[in-house]
Amino acid sequence: MRNGIVLFTSDRGITPARLAQAAEERGFDTIYVPEHTHIPVRRDALHPTGGEELPDDRYLRTLDPWVSLATCAAVTTRIGLSTAVSLPVESDPITLAKTLATLDHLSGGRVTIGAGFGWNTDELTDHHVPAAKRRTVLAEYLGAMRALWTQDVASYEGEFVSFGPSWAYPKPPQGRIPVIIGAGAGPKTMKWIATHADGWMTTPTSTDVAASAELLRKEWAEAGREGEPDVRVLVAKRPTEEDFADWMAAGASELIWGVPDSDESAVLTHLDKLAARLGLES
Repeated sequence: MRNGIVLFTSDRGITPARLAQAAEERGFDTIYVPEHTHIPVRRDALHPTGGEELPDDRYLRTLDPWVSLATCAAVTTRIGLSTAVSLPVESDPITLAKTLATLDHLSGGRVTIGAGFGWNTDELTDHHVPAAKRRTVLAEYLGAMRALWTQDVASYEGEFVSFGPSWAYPKPPQGRIPVIIGAGAGPKTMKWIATHADGWMTTPTSTDVAASAELLRKEWAEAGREGEPDVRVLVAKRPTEEDFADWMAAGASELIWGVPDSDESAVLTHLDKLAARLGLES
């Protein structure tokens, strides 16, 4: 399994670029950053942990993910660039397609999109995304972006996005940029992933990952998809031997380890200890 790191970016502490550079030097494979455009002060949506209050104020202070990853790309040559998770439905899909294609082009094909449906429905409402249709909106946005990435003359017609025959360059070196959905492992979600995405990213509360991955593979086969879905595990606690066995049985491609958004010295010390524990080579 590969090893990635996720930084809950904010306007404090280590910068994404410095962390990406340090992570690449220590042998990590991917850097992930999150996305929230804003947090409405009045909020009806509960946090995924079930609480009315946010765990901390980093949610109010997140950096733009694609600008952050562009700074990472500029100072690295190998490390993958991804999100855990981004919210594509909160951007104009034509503009976002251009941003992602440009980042993939300039980074030499290192981008993967870790996307969510959006737990903060109040945030989505401000972007004119109906909460009850957020999965439909995301499916259409991904379809529209893929058309722009892969077709010389692209067009798309949907309920939430439509455009006539158009040119749009650059094309991503990868062609179709991979999309990994970070969400709970319900049957509805696994069927959606098998239809519209390239893999699944666990949540901090996910358990029995192997069983969930098996359900995804079943849906994958029924959807007529070739190959295997990409399964990535967000590590939310110090894992046990049983956890590693579960992730191996799930066929996980990558473990994603959190790092603190502290000052540079503290983060690099944490990164050194993590790399040593994982046996990574610089």
